[in-house]
Amino acid sequence: MAFDGTWKIDRNENYEKFMEAMGIGMMKRKLGAHDNLKLTIQQDGNKFLVKEASNFRNIDIEFTLGVNFEYSLADGTELSGAWTLEGNKLVGTFTRKDNGKVLKAYREIMGDELVQTYVYEGVESKRFFKR
Repeated sequence: MAFDGTWKIDRNENYEKFMEAMGIGMMKRKLGAHDNLKLTIQQDGNKFLVKEASNFRNIDIEFTLGVNFEYSLADGTELSGAWTLEGNKLVGTFTRKDNGKVLKAYREIMGDELVQTYVYEGVESKRFFKR
């Protein structure tokens, strides 16, 4: 499928502001902005396997579209939610376990890039990945 492949972070837009809105401390924000994140995505119908590899952790995330699952961010923030497919865009809606606030995430292929957009408390950030 379109998302299949290995994607390496190329650049960020407004990522530090997003992390600040999420309540991530300054040192972790500075490190997080240079995490060298690599995503390997495998799709089989409605099932996805996403391997995240960064300077901080390596984790495998398996999910089925529309089915809630538990996930924790690299800083330890715990979330519960699901990914859905809207047209050619993956849309994730996740609720933080600590404060009940919603984090929206979007993944879409734009040209030769995978663009991952986060929206939290009115702050939007984009991360751009290349194969």
